[in-house]
Amino acid sequence: MIIPLPFFHLLVAVFYALGAVAHWKMSRSSSVAGIKSKYVWGFTLFTLALHACAVTRAIATPDGIDISLGNAISLVAFLCVLVAWAFGQMRALPGFASAILGGAALAALMPVVFAGSHRFLYATESWAALHIAIALSAYSLFFVAAVQALIMVGLEKRLHAGVTNDTRYTPPLLTLERYLFKLITLGFVLLTLTVISGLFFTEQVFGTPFELTHKSVFSILAWFVFGTLLVGRWRFGWRGRKALYWILVGTLFLVLAYLGSKLVLEVFLHR
Repeated sequence: MIIPLPFFHLLVAVFYALGAVAHWKMSRSSSVAGIKSKYVWGFTLFTLALHACAVTRAIATPDGIDISLGNAISLVAFLCVLVAWAFGQMRALPGFASAILGGAALAALMPVVFAGSHRFLYATESWAALHIAIALSAYSLFFVAAVQALIMVGLEKRLHAGVTNDTRYTPPLLTLERYLFKLITLGFVLLTLTVISGLFFTEQVFGTPFELTHKSVFSILAWFVFGTLLVGRWRFGWRGRKALYWILVGTLFLVLAYLGSKLVLEVFLHR
């Protein structure tokens, strides 16, 4: 029996929410370990696989690739959880798994809330779909980096205040920072590919000449912000709150560039 797609999205959201609660309890209690933690991590991985199935069913339709607002948000959430799992932040940082899974629970419902469609044909618009896939992958990397930076600033404040109960089992902050900037560097490479394809290959990708829209402006602004951050890190050793501000501003520009534009076009203008 095939599960109806809206119920599938709801099921994924419920499982993510349960996983977020389980991870929060596990991070708060030192007694939850061993076999219990294995069950929690196994459940998280199962939910991620379930989300992959839901996203695939929603996006890969017989009529083409459906990158509507709801599907785009759900896909970014899936990629965020996947990146956080692959890079180890969910295990290394207290509260990170709960934050990322809680956000994914809300995002998994968006295909039901925003039930429009925005399809690209497999044969004639495959480059457009690839462009969007690279862009969404970059966004997910920066979203994960933003969450990690927020948690790291909180950990640093607790360390300075002499509170060490949440940081006993976490890697040193300098190690976490190196991983953070590796994440940002990878995201910057993908964002660069997105901006280049959008600026110079718009006609080949989308079939229309380049136009300076708010999407392209915010994308270029985000590229400039993250590029400046990486130069500042390399040249001046930017870290902590200074780096956090740049990460949050760049991430906000990305939200306004793609998801914000899709919200206006699909929800308010019905295009």
